[in-house]
Amino acid sequence: MCAATAAYRGRSVRVLDHANMPGKKILMSGGGRCNFTNLDCAPAHFISANPSFCISALKRYTPRDFFELVERHGVDWCEKAPGQLFCTDSSRPILDLLLTECEWAGATIELNTKVIDVAQAGQGFMLRTSAGRLRCESLVIASGGLSIPTLGASGFGYRIAEQFGLPVLPTRAGLVPFTLQPDLKERLAPLSGISCPVSVRCGEVRFQAPMLITHRGLSGPAMLQISSYWQPGDVLHIDLLPGDDTDWRSWRSDRPAATLEHCLAELLPKRLAQTLAQWHGWQSSLQGFSNAALDEAAASLHDWQVKPGGTEGYRTAEVTLGGVDTRAISSRTFAANDVPGLHFIGEVLDVTGQLGGYNFQWAWSSGYCAGQFV
Repeated sequence: MCAATAAYRGRSVRVLDHANMPGKKILMSGGGRCNFTNLDCAPAHFISANPSFCISALKRYTPRDFFELVERHGVDWCEKAPGQLFCTDSSRPILDLLLTECEWAGATIELNTKVIDVAQAGQGFMLRTSAGRLRCESLVIASGGLSIPTLGASGFGYRIAEQFGLPVLPTRAGLVPFTLQPDLKERLAPLSGISCPVSVRCGEVRFQAPMLITHRGLSGPAMLQISSYWQPGDVLHIDLLPGDDTDWRSWRSDRPAATLEHCLAELLPKRLAQTLAQWHGWQSSLQGFSNAALDEAAASLHDWQVKPGGTEGYRTAEVTLGGVDTRAISSRTFAANDVPGLHFIGEVLDVTGQLGGYNFQWAWSSGYCAGQFV
């Protein structure tokens, strides 16, 4: 996005990529269908130590702007959830769109090209690369974060920032599945593959979405969302029956011979209901439960407290939290305040979106805005 924008302005633009093919993360995103934007792209959906930084770029290049580009290129899309726009069949059309824009604008892309080091040279920069030395007036770091190293992620962008004296905030994996303490992991292992809607809270932040039990721990949209707000040692409060106001006492009145396990299977996946009943000893008939016992059982499912062992880390994380401190970056030009011509965009910055297309929109918005000034 940045390369095409700058090239359309008449700038001579060269994109250096150490990978053997462009856009690998685009191709695998969204289950291979690329959630390329979210129409409700408010700053509240982003995490940053400097939360006002993203406002300007999101206003100057909006989801509607990128959507118009998608329409012009004839990309088939669908709205999977309110505001979340996906490719209908494959992520490939989004990558093709970006490559086509670069081609039309005259920007060149060089693959299998590693940047070995960067140095200031007069009013610009000298790059030593695997393809030789290159000199440029403006340098844009769009290297992303540490997430999914198998696709080529590295700390290159952070090292360049530190080299030029820019602060880099501590990084950690975000939008990532949780691992569990050994006892709970063993108890949940037979339920691997089961999904159910939940409401999950960590501190003051809450999300309602599906949760997936895996052979390693807890995943699914709800867990990925809350993981960006979780810190080691925090307890997750999981409501397994979000929005359900069933009167369990009425169950006892209407069918006293039924077991609590049988009734729960009407509200939860059967295997999960059976397991919970076994854990808590809820396999007897309802007539054997007092009001207090029924209320306590209901409360335990509305507030299942889980203390994760950790997360799966950068290996499977969709994003990296933290990064280049945006207080050292211009929100207008995305250039370093004290290093003219050195720009940082996208995930390498300390701006991280929630799940749902926000991180791609941040890439488009920050890239477009920087492309106006390089």
